[in-house]
Amino acid sequence: MTLVLAGGRIIGTETAVDIMVEQGAIVAIVPAGSAVTDAGVTDAEVTDAADRVELDGRVVLPGLWDNHVHFTQWALTSRRLDLSTAASADEVASLVGERIAAGATEVVGFGFRDGLWPEPPTAALLDAVAASVPVVLVSGDLHSVWLDSAALLMHGFDGHPTGLLREDDAFAVVRALDDVADDVLDGWARDAAAAAARRGVVGIVDLEMTWNRDVWVRRIAGGLTGLRVEFGVYRQHLGDAAAAGLRTGDVVPDSDGLLRVGPFKVITDGSLNTRTAYCFDPYPGLDGDDALGLLTVAPEELVPLLETARDAGLRPAVHAIGDHANALALDALETVGVTGSIEHAQLLSTTDVARFAPLGITASVQPEHAMDDRDVAERYWAGRTGRAFMLRSLLDSGATLALGSDAPVAPLDPWVTIAAAVGRSRDGREPWHPEQSITVAEAVAASTRSTVEVGQPADLVIVDADPTTASVDDLRTLPVAATLLAGRFTHREL
Repeated sequence: MTLVLAGGRIIGTETAVDIMVEQGAIVAIVPAGSAVTDAGVTDAEVTDAADRVELDGRVVLPGLWDNHVHFTQWALTSRRLDLSTAASADEVASLVGERIAAGATEVVGFGFRDGLWPEPPTAALLDAVAASVPVVLVSGDLHSVWLDSAALLMHGFDGHPTGLLREDDAFAVVRALDDVADDVLDGWARDAAAAAARRGVVGIVDLEMTWNRDVWVRRIAGGLTGLRVEFGVYRQHLGDAAAAGLRTGDVVPDSDGLLRVGPFKVITDGSLNTRTAYCFDPYPGLDGDDALGLLTVAPEELVPLLETARDAGLRPAVHAIGDHANALALDALETVGVTGSIEHAQLLSTTDVARFAPLGITASVQPEHAMDDRDVAERYWAGRTGRAFMLRSLLDSGATLALGSDAPVAPLDPWVTIAAAVGRSRDGREPWHPEQSITVAEAVAASTRSTVEVGQPADLVIVDADPTTASVDDLRTLPVAATLLAGRFTHREL
């Protein structure tokens, strides 16, 4: 069966074409109206021999990838109490109290950002509204959790002085929250995958903090076949991955070719909102050992980890947000002699920008974080925000960009990501450091793995408006008419 996508325009071109797809790949691109003739099929045979879809001048571009997600967390988020609009600890406590008054016997919330709050979160504040109901609230950056006394006891932190757990302690609580029956969670994952397809997504790099191979084999066997997935391996599973012979890029058996081994992920510092990103300069108002943030994996530990991953055939993906963490990550990658990626690369010294390209290190960045973090950055990275989210500088230096969302930290929607990279603006505000903007074409290139050319996979997105001429606001909500993965529709409104 030949699929003919008739009368569309490939992004960046003006001429209408017919795109012919067979066995999951693009086999021909011909002038509009000539696909049937060039395929050797007569008009009378079209119904039997080809599926013809009229695009009516819509724009076709390669299928979009989100290069950094926590997919299970994203699937869970819509079921949790939304705290993203809360401007203070008191507002959060009020929302929690309303949920408990409505009969909740446990409250799990997501999305608070306390970096600019007038008062700190405390367990006592939650205790006042919780009435012994366990309350666990996950921060919007995933690097801290706020618990009441009942939840602190439940998760093994009874007597904690503030109830606000950071980094490894927070990650342990977040993992414990994932105790949902497989069939239920997989159903939520299918919903999330369908939503992603509606926004043009054909693939993700899933950096969920678990042994993700078996999870995705199960999901694919259960019918979640609308995404290509690369799964990350964390340090606690590095030995298991090496013993199993998992190598980055390998296709996992029994996955219909949809699942591949992804990178080795290691987290070396924290985040800006939690004030744990490891920096050369101290955070205003902080003193003591944590004033510079937290270095969670020191170089003397990072280098042997990277060597083990290298020897196992796993490409590293190193989380680094603060400028000092980024410098140390680049040093370690250079010492071990491996390529790979730095995940986030939010604050960089000028000299380190120039190191990415010669070392073959991809900057895996999340542009929407700049929109979420601009105000907290101006407070805690005051005088340094010209070195934050340096997309233009990285590209101009020759570095490769890979765009993503870090969902659920930002929405799993590549058009939101692209709009942030291009416009550096949201909600009608003036662009933030517009000198670091990139073009639509550059943002699309950093969000795709293929091209619209003969011989390429038929991973395609068909959109109702031309992204190259759309306003930044319109980019965020760009209508997607169809998404194809290997020539089959995963979303279709045509």
